[in-house]
Amino acid sequence: MVATGRLSESVCMQMRTAISSAYGNEVFFAGKINDDGLVVSVEVASRGNSESVPLQFELARQCDVLIHNHPSGHLVPSEADLAVASHAAECAQGFYIVNNDVSAIYVVVEPIKPVVLEKIDSENACLYLSAEGPLALKSQNYEERPSQLDLLAKICDVFNKDFVGIFEAGTGVGKSYAYLVPTILWTAANNERVVISTGTINLQQQLAEKDIPAALDLVGKNVKFLLLKGRQNYVCLRRLNNQLAEPDLFAEDNDVLDRISQWVKTSGTGSRSELSFVPSENIWRNICSESDACMGMRCQYHDKCFVMKVRKQAADAKILVVNHHLLFADIETRLSGVGYEDTAVLPPYKRIIFDEAHGIESAATSFFSEDLTKFKIYKQLKALYRARKNGAMAGLLFTLVALSVSQDNSAEIIVSIEAVGQTMQELDEKALSLLDMQSTIRLSAETSIVLKDTCNTFTELGSKILTCTGLFRELIEAISDDNKETQPVWEAKTILRRLEAVASFCKRFTEWDEHPDTIFFIEKNRMSSRSPVGEKFYCRFVQSPLDVSYKMNAGVFEQMRSVVCTSATLRTGRTFDFWLNRTGGKFIEEERLEKGVFSSPFPYHKNMLFAVPSDAPLPDKSDFQPYVEDALWQLVLSAAGRTLALFTSYESLKSATEAVRSRISGTGISLFKQGDDDRFRLLERFRNDSQSVLFATDSFWEGVDVPGDSLSQVIIVKLPFSVPTDPVFAARSQAIEERGGSGFMELSVPEAVIKFRQGLGRLIRHSSDRGVVVVLDRRIIEKRYGRIFIDSIPECKHVVAPLKDICDSVERFLF
Repeated sequence: MVATGRLSESVCMQMRTAISSAYGNEVFFAGKINDDGLVVSVEVASRGNSESVPLQFELARQCDVLIHNHPSGHLVPSEADLAVASHAAECAQGFYIVNNDVSAIYVVVEPIKPVVLEKIDSENACLYLSAEGPLALKSQNYEERPSQLDLLAKICDVFNKDFVGIFEAGTGVGKSYAYLVPTILWTAANNERVVISTGTINLQQQLAEKDIPAALDLVGKNVKFLLLKGRQNYVCLRRLNNQLAEPDLFAEDNDVLDRISQWVKTSGTGSRSELSFVPSENIWRNICSESDACMGMRCQYHDKCFVMKVRKQAADAKILVVNHHLLFADIETRLSGVGYEDTAVLPPYKRIIFDEAHGIESAATSFFSEDLTKFKIYKQLKALYRARKNGAMAGLLFTLVALSVSQDNSAEIIVSIEAVGQTMQELDEKALSLLDMQSTIRLSAETSIVLKDTCNTFTELGSKILTCTGLFRELIEAISDDNKETQPVWEAKTILRRLEAVASFCKRFTEWDEHPDTIFFIEKNRMSSRSPVGEKFYCRFVQSPLDVSYKMNAGVFEQMRSVVCTSATLRTGRTFDFWLNRTGGKFIEEERLEKGVFSSPFPYHKNMLFAVPSDAPLPDKSDFQPYVEDALWQLVLSAAGRTLALFTSYESLKSATEAVRSRISGTGISLFKQGDDDRFRLLERFRNDSQSVLFATDSFWEGVDVPGDSLSQVIIVKLPFSVPTDPVFAARSQAIEERGGSGFMELSVPEAVIKFRQGLGRLIRHSSDRGVVVVLDRRIIEKRYGRIFIDSIPECKHVVAPLKDICDSVERFLF
């Protein structure tokens, strides 16, 4: 075949020059084709000898067609050529062979012509949310939001140009509609799947139950969408029925299991959220679906499986709403070898929208971490063997012994199981004695000596686990092939894999200094109310990634055609640098990266007052907590309740709650404290009581949406700096210091600014809202870094004065 039938003239000339420069030896080219299938550009990937050339995999992965020359002029493919061509075919790529003067060509594999995608007309897309659009016609007093239209247009560009968009959209911009309209238009026109990943269940449900149906109606398109949860949210019918068959469970557990058993008969989804009651974590862990325990087609309940039903629905859906954790589970599976063209945890996709993108690093760190507690070990061991209260013995061990034709070695196995349990208990006790008054300890050069005995116990634990699993595997090996696929054998193999993973975990823990990219630490946790008498604490052994940016880049930004990352808080100061550095955005090619800031339409300049008491002690002084407690009740009275107080310490919160509750007694103001009730119910009570106060910490800094009079004052007790002893923070800060940077300015301050901005954002949730933010931490006006916090506040009135004057200002401003 004549080469010019497949290669443009300029490409032929370029290839001749490259082959000549390689002295006529083999050259490997990566080519791009146009809509007609003609190769219009090539790049030299590697050079070889007269008989072979190495394959440059990274460049090969990105091209449409692989091309190399045969210096002999004989264009019949060799066995090596056919192997590469077969792989190319699987990747929808072409494979060509040419002679040295690029006049003849042999097409081994035809390339797949690029799909011509229909671009979104951004002007037409904006009309849906404009003052003359369908949304305005449906809504009385509709106000067009220019910042929302600007964001929508930018997101259209991200889809059209295969960009990565990093967009900060202030509260009230309406970012959900700004990305839903382009998403719907794109999926409807191009039949491509888009994944929307959120940080919270609340936003997931809002999107699936309200925003997406409304946006579909608005645009007039019929696109299938689905909210997807992690499989642990669904009941496993096999595990449920196994638990129901167990005679040695607590009576109260049996009652709950019976209720769940009746519920699954009528449930359409099997999702935990559909239950009319809340089962304990212990019960749900024993009956929920688990990926490594799934029997797939071999399961007797496969046809009724709730997870399988959801997967089938997901395969047909073009918009998937997931959370960050589920998305990272899918990304990890793909990076480990599944690839991006087939179904992994999710069906294949090439476009992602991250809502609440400020939490990506935290979510990725959480997902890619591994942990071990004695309870995780005990759960696996008890499934294999346990002695009942009446002296009888139960567990999978005895079923395996009955199935096996080998000599009964159950006594030896029981000894090995008990040895694992005893060693795990020793490990927990040794770690607790080390921690004493500390809550955490990180493995490092400084702590390696004191942790030596603990690490030796880790080695012993890993060794005893492998001895135990080895005995079990010998037992299973002696089971006939007909019985090896039975449910008990399958379950036993699952448990053995989990225990062997624990042995690997132990090995890495003892070799912590050989894994500089991982943070190893031990933390002390308080026992639950159902724990044995006398046991107050247990240890959690954790391995966390030092840096998630490389995995984020490799798994998301490099692989996806387009990515939108949006949140109300992505910048620190006036740049996105911190977020980009921490999440892998720093690796994105500049020409592919689109950034934008879309200001809130809310009138902060007249509706918000920002105040700092000038007479507050600094947080490290002994009189700071008494001052906080005194200031809180005065400010609460000034606002007639209606206050959210955000703490960084639960101890400080508890002390302040007791002090303020006694002082406001008889005023008609209710005080709610985080921990007194379920988070959702607590927020509902606060929202419905317009004279109430909520004292909270941790998760309440974000995700709290209380528009109207119930929330008119946010009090930030201290700037939300990470605890210096937090092992993940300390390790990351140390890594920055070791490369010559400042851990405080490059990590501590930016993290605190983002959390501070989240807390600040709890106040104004509607254009008519009016309120006050009071920061009791004087460092914000006295320290040089305080300017970064101040610059992150929307334009509004500022007051720095003694507490008494601020209380007067609060009262005047609100009333």
